[in-house]
Amino acid sequence: MTRDGAAGPSTAFEDVDEATLREVFEATDYVADDDIVTTVLLALKLGKPLLVEGQPGSGKTELGKVLAEGFGAELIRLQCYEGLTAEHALYEWNYSKQLLAVQAGERGVSADASVFDADYLLERPLLRALTAGGDRPPVLLIDEIDRADEEFEALLLEVLSDFQVSIPELGTIAAERPPAVIITSNRTRALSDALKRRCLFLHIGPPSFDKERTIVREKVPELDAAVADAVCGAVGRLREEPLLKQPGVAETLDWARAIATLRDDGDVDLAAEEVRTTVGCLLKEVEDVARLDDHLLEAVIEAARDARSAD
Repeated sequence: MTRDGAAGPSTAFEDVDEATLREVFEATDYVADDDIVTTVLLALKLGKPLLVEGQPGSGKTELGKVLAEGFGAELIRLQCYEGLTAEHALYEWNYSKQLLAVQAGERGVSADASVFDADYLLERPLLRALTAGGDRPPVLLIDEIDRADEEFEALLLEVLSDFQVSIPELGTIAAERPPAVIITSNRTRALSDALKRRCLFLHIGPPSFDKERTIVREKVPELDAAVADAVCGAVGRLREEPLLKQPGVAETLDWARAIATLRDDGDVDLAAEEVRTTVGCLLKEVEDVARLDDHLLEAVIEAARDARSAD
């Protein structure tokens, strides 16, 4: 931790190269296209926050977890929500401990003592990310920033610009080595230009069939490879429909695990009843479930069969 007048922090993961990053993704079974690898590498080496946008279930949050696991770093997660305040994100004072100290005459009653020092400070995720030790800086995951208010975005600006925070009673606390910062957004609202300027940007779109098939085969190895192909083909056909909530990769994996759990034979074809009874793993709106009538179900089964035979 550095105070006012200290030199700026060094880059968090400046020793990481592309080969190392690819090894991290491979070791954690995270299927990363070249654009993901390059953008993440630049964010790590330049010490810039990475803003990751995409539909729910596309692997945004998983990216932060993978970096922490792969580099052996602490994962510090701040889950955003409407009404999130500085007290819950940055720090707050331990008022009960302060009161007890004053009543006991230990602190806050003489000229050279105060109950406003680090002993009485409760670190929340943002401050914790600035002061954390260890061989590697932590990975700070600010999840679903679009759920928080615009006022919270303004609070983030100092942290993301200089990796420091100002505490009136203590001064400025800055990171000796800044954390790697992953900020995710589901695009439920527009983010401010000021926040975007401080970040590198990565959009994770719907996966191609080949990418999703690779993900399913790696994440659900107990599922027969041909059935995995069929699952991805069926999901791809469902995504062609105007659904209220499109199934993401996370839903595909849930469905693949469900099918693997329920199956006890070697059949590689998806059955209509099998799809209908497990579709709750994929579709999370009653209107979308209702859309799966006999006609669409037949089209989904056909797409699954075509995907399997095309492998």
